[in-house]
Amino acid sequence: MVSRTLLRYIGLRFLGAVMSVFFGIFILVVLVDYIELMRRASDVPNLSAWVVAKTSFFRVPQLTERLLPFSVLVGAMACYLALSRRNELVVARSAGMSAWQFVAPAVITAFALGIVATAVYNPLSAMMREWSKRLEAEMFGERQSALQATVSGFWVRQKSIDGQSIVFAASSQEQGVRLDGVSVFTFDPAGKPLERIEAKRATLETGHWRLDQARVYVVGEAPREYETYDVKTNLTSAQVRESFSTPETVPFWDLPAYIEVAERSGLVAAGYKLQYHLLIARPFFLAAMVMLACCVSLRFFRFGGITKMVLGGIAAGFLLYVLSKVTEDLSKAELLHPAVAAWMPVLAGGLTGFIVLLYQEDG
Repeated sequence: MVSRTLLRYIGLRFLGAVMSVFFGIFILVVLVDYIELMRRASDVPNLSAWVVAKTSFFRVPQLTERLLPFSVLVGAMACYLALSRRNELVVARSAGMSAWQFVAPAVITAFALGIVATAVYNPLSAMMREWSKRLEAEMFGERQSALQATVSGFWVRQKSIDGQSIVFAASSQEQGVRLDGVSVFTFDPAGKPLERIEAKRATLETGHWRLDQARVYVVGEAPREYETYDVKTNLTSAQVRESFSTPETVPFWDLPAYIEVAERSGLVAAGYKLQYHLLIARPFFLAAMVMLACCVSLRFFRFGGITKMVLGGIAAGFLLYVLSKVTEDLSKAELLHPAVAAWMPVLAGGLTGFIVLLYQEDG
């Protein structure tokens, strides 16, 4: 009974530490993003500060999702260092508990957090990101032409029976099916420029793009304005998603369908496969972060050297992050299988933590 109570106590302390670190980062990122968004929207007339705050709040979850492993690493170190400083680990060891029993509650809690992050938080962050894109389009809709000079945007070349055309969009929604801040450059079959079209919004329909609030420029003629204007295309929704969407914006539960559609269409699905494996491996990756953190935080304070060990834990987490980025880039370049790229950092971090703990505790 005492053992269960202690294990539950350690698990709750770990969960509280991780949540404190995560929400601290979340609030900091929201404030920074809000200030930046206010700077960009400073010359938009009659813009409510509440709308800007809501847009910033919707943008942040997808950013902080990438920082969750570091929140677990820092939270685990903070939790166990606090237990060690108050001699709670000394008392637990004197009661016959081993280090593996200290680590188990945090590992289980981190694994459960990873499941929640993959199954719930990831789809929610993707959905909120779409909401933020809609709000941004409403805020900057009248200024998209000015924003195009500062935003990289998306480019795609398409063909139709009328010739070729190049489509540029400052931003995309609904995985590329709906575009904002659109510029279209059309050419005849011989490659001669025909017209330039500026539109507030474009929606992909069967066989054509429907442009809303379009202005058509033709050499030697005055600009013509249309409420709606159609531009023919041979692009399918799968091809548009491949061009305008990123795997990070696709919810976890929709990734298998995206992978299947991309493979049926003959498109490269490596990015979607990598994202799918990364999300599946996330619970194990968070557990590996706990193992790394415990390597540097179970040492008793009276032995000294705590600062060096904490710096070593942070360095280990950074090296693991570098390894994950390298494997992701290799996978996106189709030089490494997505499953190998997703699970290699998990195995590297988990085995490193396990071996170091085994050496420290069992000699």
